[in-house]
Amino acid sequence: MLRERLIRELPALQLAPAPSVSDAELALAHTPAYVDAVVTGTLDASALREIGFPWSAQMLERSRRSVGATVSAVRCALQEGVAISLAGGTHHAFADRGSGFCVFNDVAVAIRLAQAQPDQAGLKVAVIDLDVHQGNGTASIFEHDNSVYTLSLHGEKNFPFRKHPSDLDVGLPDGCGDADYLHALDGALARLSRDGAPDLVVYLAGADPHEGDRLGRLKLSYAGLQARDLRVMQWCWQRGVRLAMVMAGGYGLEIESTVQVHANSCQLAWQYWALWQARQPPIGCAGRMVDHDFNHF
Repeated sequence: MLRERLIRELPALQLAPAPSVSDAELALAHTPAYVDAVVTGTLDASALREIGFPWSAQMLERSRRSVGATVSAVRCALQEGVAISLAGGTHHAFADRGSGFCVFNDVAVAIRLAQAQPDQAGLKVAVIDLDVHQGNGTASIFEHDNSVYTLSLHGEKNFPFRKHPSDLDVGLPDGCGDADYLHALDGALARLSRDGAPDLVVYLAGADPHEGDRLGRLKLSYAGLQARDLRVMQWCWQRGVRLAMVMAGGYGLEIESTVQVHANSCQLAWQYWALWQARQPPIGCAGRMVDHDFNHF
């Protein structure tokens, strides 16, 4: 539904199919034993319960391509300033296990793969995680990595009930609305500024803080979420920081509300992509978002 909306409303957009990633690429952020167990379908029953759905060849393929979409978005963002994956944000996956409907941590793999490129040595990255659930898996993977700053703004009483500390965690009470949320975000971004601007931001633009979400427990309006996105994108633009955005969570009582939040985020990102192209000549994957193509599954 999101893809259909973007095709109608942004006709100049080019959607690129999400590539699959290899076992070796997954092992940049995950233990080889865990990758092998997922690939061979030998996860035990407790591991599958923590992930939340059964193993299948389709589950494996979707998980590989969801990671591949974010890898491609990070690559494009480094070239052109702004890029989006229409998948991703699986931030509950740890190095050695999946959790919360997350098999592999796409953001962690994409960052590690980007940093492994010879022309990106020393790449500094900030993960701005505005999904309503705390990004415990991402925080764990980068806990001892000074090249990656993890920031999470989330419902304090929501899943996961045991948080793994990020570099900056901002827990919010149930029922938090636009004004209080945006005030907290302003404070978090000011703190990030004091800690030093990165070269790249990976932004988890979750739709689940929306007031119509089944699992979110916050009360942000469409306008509040647009203001949230604007703050993050303007923060990056003013500092010349490249931005790769992933969709993350969204569980609307009406699926159209989740699609609307994501579509608003994508439309704003398109405007900032255009600003980057006015600043410098386009390179490579002009005007693309990396799409997760389910048609062949």
